[in-house]
Amino acid sequence: MQVSIFGAGYVGSVSGACLAKLGHGVTLVDVDPHKVGMIHRGKAPIVESGLPEMIAEGVSSGRLTATTDADAAVRGSDVSIICVGTPSMANGDLDLSYVRRVCQQIGEAIARKPETGGSRHAVVVRSTMLPGSVRGVVVPTLEKSSGLEAGRHFVIGIYPEFLRESSAIDDFFNPAITVFGADGPEIVSVLRQLTHGIASEEVVVAVQTAEAIKYANNAWHAVKITFANEIGNICKAADIDGHEVMQVVCKDTRLNISPAYLRPGFAFGGSCLPKDLRALRRKAMSLDVATPLFDATMRANESQIRAAFDMVERTGNRQVSMLGLTFKTGTDDLRESPLVELAERLLGKGYELKIYDQDLKTGMLIGSNLEYVTSRLHHLSELVAPELDDALNHGKTIVVGKSDPEVRKALIRPRPEQHVIDLVRYNPQMRTNGRYEGICW
Repeated sequence: MQVSIFGAGYVGSVSGACLAKLGHGVTLVDVDPHKVGMIHRGKAPIVESGLPEMIAEGVSSGRLTATTDADAAVRGSDVSIICVGTPSMANGDLDLSYVRRVCQQIGEAIARKPETGGSRHAVVVRSTMLPGSVRGVVVPTLEKSSGLEAGRHFVIGIYPEFLRESSAIDDFFNPAITVFGADGPEIVSVLRQLTHGIASEEVVVAVQTAEAIKYANNAWHAVKITFANEIGNICKAADIDGHEVMQVVCKDTRLNISPAYLRPGFAFGGSCLPKDLRALRRKAMSLDVATPLFDATMRANESQIRAAFDMVERTGNRQVSMLGLTFKTGTDDLRESPLVELAERLLGKGYELKIYDQDLKTGMLIGSNLEYVTSRLHHLSELVAPELDDALNHGKTIVVGKSDPEVRKALIRPRPEQHVIDLVRYNPQMRTNGRYEGICW
C-alpha cells in the first residue's frame, strides 16, 4: 500500500520505518523541515534502538521518504495515518490542536484527490486520544475540511499503538495483541493489509472501544507500578526485600498475573481482602509509610457499593428484591459481603426488601458469621424469601448479586414493570429494553 504518516516523532517514525520494512511505500509528513531532512539523509529523528538502520534501509530501498507537503502526500497514498502528539494541558486535558490541524490538512487533500474508481481513502488514527475523540473531533474536522462524509466518501479507523520506548521496533513486529477499531469491513481490510506479516492475535472492536482499550492499558500499567512500589516501601521499612516478595507474587499465574479479578463489576468483600488491606495500611502507618494507592482502593470499593445503591434509587421503586447476599456463590460466608452492606443501606432508607440466596440457611449460621450479619440485618430471617419466585414476585426492582443458574433462567423474561440491576453480568443483550441495567456495562 501507499501510506502517508502524519507526524515524524516517536510513534510516526517507528511506524513508518516498520511499515516500509513490511513492503509498503511510506511518506512521513511533518512540519519540521529538520526532521524531514534527516529522514531524507537516512537518519533517525529520534533515539530508538535499531531505528537508524531501519530508516536508512527504507530510504535506500525507496520505500521510505519524507515531506512537508501534506497535500501531495495524501493524494499519493491509499491511507493516511495520524501519529501526531496529544500532550497534556495545564488542567490535565489533552491538547488536540495537532490532531485538528492534520485532520484539516488531510480533509482538504482528500477533497482534491482525483476519483480513481477504486477503494476510498482511509484515515487511521494511532495518536492516543480519550474515548469519543475520533467521533467528536477527528470525524467532524475531516468532514468540515473536505466537504465529504465519513463512511461514504472516506473510511476511518483506529490502530492503537502499544510501543515502549527502547523496544518499540520489537513491540511493533511482535505485539501481544493487535487491536483494530472499526465500524465497517472496508477499514478492517485496510488495517489487515497494513499489518500483513505481523503475527499476533487480532481483535476488532468499535472505534470508541479501541480508544478506551489504549487508556485501560496505560492506566493498568501505572497501577501495577504503584502497587509494586507501595509493597516495596512497606517491605523496606519492615526490613524485608520487596523484590523477593514481588518475584514470588508474580509466580502465581492463576490469580495474580492473570485475568482473575480484572472483570468490571461489584465491590470486593469477604473475610480476607477488606480485613487484610486495612491491616496492611495500619502497619504501613505505624512504619510512617504512605500508601495512597491502598487508601484509594478502600475508598473506590466504597464508591462501588454507593453506585449500586444509586442505581436502585434511580428506579423509583420501593419494593426491592436482592438475589444473593453471601460473599460469593458456593459459600454461606456473609462477613464483609458488599451485598450485606447494600441490603443494610436499602433497609436504612426504608425500602421494602426481600432476599433470596440458595446458599443462605439462616438457621445454620453460627459464630462470627452469625454475629456479623445480625449486627447489620437484625431481622434477617424475616427478609429471606424461601423460594426464588417469592422474591421475584415481591420486587419491582430486582438486584442480581450472585451467579445462580436458577436465577439466570428466571431473568430471561422479567415482568414488564420490573427493573433489573445486574451486578454479575448475566445477560448484556437485555440492556436494550431500558429496564435491564448492568454495573460497569
